[in-house]
Amino acid sequence: MKVEMNVKSIKRHCAAGYKEGDKVIYSEPNITSCEGSPLCLYALSSFIPYLTAFGRETEDKDWINQLRELQCPDPANTVVFSLRRN
Repeated sequence: MKVEMNVKSIKRHCAAGYKEGDKVIYSEPNITSCEGSPLCLYALSSFIPYLTAFGRETEDKDWINQLRELQCPDPANTVVFSLRRN
């Protein structure tokens, strides 16, 4: 299952260069940048445990099904990504 991550919002300035609307696709075991979107090692490394669970078929009651957003670990320049399964 693919997971589409879209940049929903940016607090201040993203050092990696993300802009609202940028898209990154996770399809195990690959992470792909769409249309020139950057790939931030810090953000993606913090997302990996969640993406591997979110990208799998799970029972409806599984906690991972409540996940709708992830944010990068930078507290001053936070980037929020919305998640969607495809």
